[in-house]
Amino acid sequence: MALSVSSSSSSALSASFTSRSISSQELKASQIGSFRPLDRPLNPSIATNSSRRRCLVKPVFAESKRRESIVPLAASTVIAPVVTEKVETEDYEKLAKELENASPLEIMDKALEKFGHDIAIAFSGAEDVVLIEYARLTGRPFRVFSLDTGRLNPETYQFFDKVEKQYDIRIEYMFPDALEVQGLVRSKGLFSFYEDGHQECCRVRKVRPLRRALKGLRAWITGQRKDQSPGTRAEIPVVQVDPSFEGLDGGVGSLIKWNPVANVNGGDIWNFLRAMNVPVNSLHSQGYVSIGCEPCTRPVLPGQHEREGRWWWEDAKAKECGLHKGNIKQDEEAGSSQSNVAGTDDIFNSENLVSLTRAGIENLAKLENRREPWVVVLYAPWCQFCQGMEASYVELGEKLKESGVKVGKFRADGEQKEYAKQELQLGSFPTILFFPKHSSQPIKYPSEKRDVDSLMAFVNALR
Repeated sequence: MALSVSSSSSSALSASFTSRSISSQELKASQIGSFRPLDRPLNPSIATNSSRRRCLVKPVFAESKRRESIVPLAASTVIAPVVTEKVETEDYEKLAKELENASPLEIMDKALEKFGHDIAIAFSGAEDVVLIEYARLTGRPFRVFSLDTGRLNPETYQFFDKVEKQYDIRIEYMFPDALEVQGLVRSKGLFSFYEDGHQECCRVRKVRPLRRALKGLRAWITGQRKDQSPGTRAEIPVVQVDPSFEGLDGGVGSLIKWNPVANVNGGDIWNFLRAMNVPVNSLHSQGYVSIGCEPCTRPVLPGQHEREGRWWWEDAKAKECGLHKGNIKQDEEAGSSQSNVAGTDDIFNSENLVSLTRAGIENLAKLENRREPWVVVLYAPWCQFCQGMEASYVELGEKLKESGVKVGKFRADGEQKEYAKQELQLGSFPTILFFPKHSSQPIKYPSEKRDVDSLMAFVNALR
């Protein structure tokens, strides 16, 4: 793996290949001690020359006895045990509060200053290229790694190449274990995630490779933003002790996670990318916002949230692949309490909508000859996407009140969720069903467009 480092850091690296008796603290000091944050001129040639020299170093994956990590700091045999001084633990909650109103550039500079060669930017091939641009602007050496799942869009691979050439770096790619992928595909097929959820495939193709990568680091930098997923990312701080993964030293608290753009909204990210003439993935011009693997990503429609393009067949509140699973844990606790509180405010309240009980929808589903057709929304009142379509659905009820079509709602979270998944085709909230007059099988609304005109077109085509 080729790294983007400064000339000062490359000398330390070459020295480390003759002996591993140098402590990690001494090495870090030699790498970053001469830099000062934000008050130094940029010198692209430094990174260029050192990057070329670094290519001559034997890659870590060629060493059979080395653990698979993205930090090839030393290749020689350890001569003597290294004694390191005890370092006082930093209060990262306090640091997060201090940096709460700092700019992304300040946060990036602080991260690179504190961790030097032991930190890397996680790059997905989407708009988080902004992180690489901020790192370049600090003038400090930086490293970038990415997870190649083997199922990315061709446009994403082309984008990786553009980024490497633009910044004169080598992205450090991590790949899934070939035998694990082979076992998964042979036993369950290429598209099992459409049937039993994306978590297993993501675990093999993304989470485990990430775990190997992070075991070679003391910190990593992500492009998480609070507005990306209000359900799972609304509370992320700009810096935190990673709640899910371990770093180089192992154990809880051994890895620090930096989120420099946590408080930046998506619109400002794109304004910055355009202003700096930064290369972007061509998929963005085709309606893709959040970009992942090709089978699990699709464009979003105007007005839809960007995460609706990811794993669209699943519950909107679980749209994380596992790389940031600490977010899901926090959210599941909050979501569980929300869905079980008796005083939770209900939605879709209108005299033109029939509120169905469990017994009511069971009877409706069993009837083969109904007096009139029904359109029913399966919803959860805490779901942001259900809340987003409330006005349209209430208007639909108003338009259909004299048409002979009944409009209903069924709250399908909590204890009713398993039944709704098994018997009513619930995949994610909201799910809209049409029950024809002369058929027991409901028809699921297939579109993500939830405006009243689209819903009316669906109903008119079937009634």
